[in-house]
Parts: sequence; C-alpha cells; structure tokens
Amino acid sequence: MSETLHPIQVVVAYDFTPSAEQALRRAIAVAARAPQHVLHIVTALEPHVALGPFHRVTYDDAGRVSELVVEHVTQALQAFATTSDVHFFVHTRIGRPINEILDLARDVGADMIFIGSHGKLGLERMLLGSVSEHVVREAGCPVMVVRPKTYSDVQLLNVVANEHERHPVTPPHRYTYSGKQVLTRPAEWPLP
Repeated sequence: MSETLHPIQVVVAYDFTPSAEQALRRAIAVAARAPQHVLHIVTALEPHVALGPFHRVTYDDAGRVSELVVEHVTQALQAFATTSDVHFFVHTRIGRPINEILDLARDVGADMIFIGSHGKLGLERMLLGSVSEHVVREAGCPVMVVRPKTYSDVQLLNVVANEHERHPVTPPHRYTYSGKQVLTRPAEWPLP
C-alpha cells in the first residue's frame, strides 16, 4: 500500500528584487527535491503607489503582474533538473506586503514562508520597517529569511571508517530510508 504524502504549503514573497529572487530560487530548490511542497508565490501591489501620473493600481495591473510572475517562475523552474512535477500558484494581491503575505499564509494554511531580506540598516530600517522582520514576528509557521551567502566555502573531510586499534572512527548519526531507522553513535559519545 503506497502512502500519500500530505501537501506542504509554502508561501514565497516575491517582488522582483534580488533578495526575492533568492527566496524564490531557494523555495524552488526545496520543492524540486520534495514534490509534496506546493508553492504559493505572492506579489503584493501597494494600492496607493502610483504607477504613473494619476494612475493607481488596478485589477488589470494585478493581472499583468501575475502573468509576469508566472513567466519568471517558469524560467526559474527550468533551471532545476527534477524528475517530479513542481506545483505552484501565483497570487497577485493589492495591499500592504506585510498584510498580504500573512493573509495568504493564513488562507492556504502555510507550513512555511520564504522571504528575502533587503538588508535595510539604521535609520532606513527604523523609518520604513522591515517586511521580513514583521513577517517573522507575526507568522503562524516557520519563516526562512533568505539572504546572500557570505561564508566562504569550506572543504570538509569525509568521515571514513578506520580500523585503527587506538583511535577508532565513529560515524555520524544518519537516517537510512531503506531500513527506516537511525544509525546512531555509541552511548559513550563523545569519546574520552
């Protein structure tokens, strides 16, 4: 009898900025590896922001933005090789980004939110606030704030079995899916 995986609802905040692009790519990487993840990409259009002289955001504008997001997500998905389908929905909403991200998360019963960090500091952050910080505080699920990696790559040594009589190597904990069990370190870890 095959098990049916419960879908995991993942909200991705997207506003065409480099940090949102990183959040989208990270969420796609997760969904490409675990097909039970369903992506909900949300773009919020501020209602009081003029798109041109005397032009406020309309539902037609939201429809055009939605089409752009679908095209962009499709291109991003093509960069990932996966044997399973990745399911996604695009939600373009008119409202404050904080409210729209949190409302969508509540509407779909989000299990996780991916959001980029614009890296505002000091006075700019105090005056404008941080959408990602607010979402982290208010969300009813885990939130992954995605930012560029600044750590250098480190080449770690592989742990290999060594049958040395005085210095045995103990392998790390690991889970085996074939046996559905955890292979653990000995009880006396750390070794004296």
